[in-house]
Amino acid sequence: MLGHEYEPMTSVEPEDDSQSFCAVYARIMVRAVNHPSIRVAVIGAGSWGTTVACLAAANASTILWARRTELADAMIRTHRNPDYLSDFTLPETLEFTSDMGRAVSNADVVVMAVPSHGFREVVTEVANFIRPIVPIVSLSKGLERSSLKRMSEVVADEMPGHPVAVLTGPNLAQEIMQGQPAAAVVAINDKAIADELQKIFAQPTLRVYTNLDIVGCEVAGVVKNVIAIASGMAAGMGFGDNTRATLITRGLAEMSRLGMAMGGDGYTFAGLAGMGDLIATCASTQSRNNMVGRRLGEGESIGNILESMTMVAEGVKSSPAVLDLARRYSVEMPITEQVVAVCHEGRSAADAVALLMQRRRRSEIG
Repeated sequence: MLGHEYEPMTSVEPEDDSQSFCAVYARIMVRAVNHPSIRVAVIGAGSWGTTVACLAAANASTILWARRTELADAMIRTHRNPDYLSDFTLPETLEFTSDMGRAVSNADVVVMAVPSHGFREVVTEVANFIRPIVPIVSLSKGLERSSLKRMSEVVADEMPGHPVAVLTGPNLAQEIMQGQPAAAVVAINDKAIADELQKIFAQPTLRVYTNLDIVGCEVAGVVKNVIAIASGMAAGMGFGDNTRATLITRGLAEMSRLGMAMGGDGYTFAGLAGMGDLIATCASTQSRNNMVGRRLGEGESIGNILESMTMVAEGVKSSPAVLDLARRYSVEMPITEQVVAVCHEGRSAADAVALLMQRRRRSEIG
């Protein structure tokens, strides 16, 4: 399964009844992860999917799937991604395709780099070709609007029996591609698989940590995009560092409250997946969500902003789902409420800030 010298997974049996197939798979990964024949498929050729494919290509045989044939053909010809990362030459060892069967059928790890609103559709397509028990790694930082499910839950619906991990953290694609020092988190509730996935994505300039808290990491990744829109609105209105620090700090409180109510570990929100990703997304002009907020703060309409964008700002689509989850778990999220009002109900950024400042007085803690 993990290279030509290994037998297919269907012929591997547990050594005793207490071992799960996932444990068997993890044991085989330990033998194979440093072998050049391990195969990684990255599904989705946006900026972050392309970046993660480049990371994996340094450690494993990697193929990048693009939905559009013309994009895959362009990458084959030029070894550049003209739509998202045109300034960077992609590794010579990285392969490209628009054929899902070719990408997935022999993969030992499948990385899903697909926005949340199309995630289930693409996972269903992947399920037609993937072999049993192959781990799935989600890069998506969103929620399914209709079900309010996290992406790991969507994978569990469509591909039961496959271990699911999340790769997250303060990872702006351009800086990772430039080789600037950074760190990430791979989260999965199976330590053996986490350790091996860590090796696949690690680079001399990218330190990859493991975390068993997949719920907390996913919730953090979703909520930080919403808070980044609020931070951008403040910047667009001309406010300074005090305002941004306030929004980031109170946004972290909202993220932590919701994540812990859903079963996440409180320490996760103080780490790379929580505070780290939140700071990067709220502070950087490279962040799509931050830029949406800035343009809203400058008075531009959400319709015009979205129409002009070629990439998805997950926070716009996810904010109503985050608010619905907050209400389901009886969690107060006032910043999220105002982002929803501005992005979906026509409220102005100025009115949203005023309403946040006029909230009832309370203790910071508790």
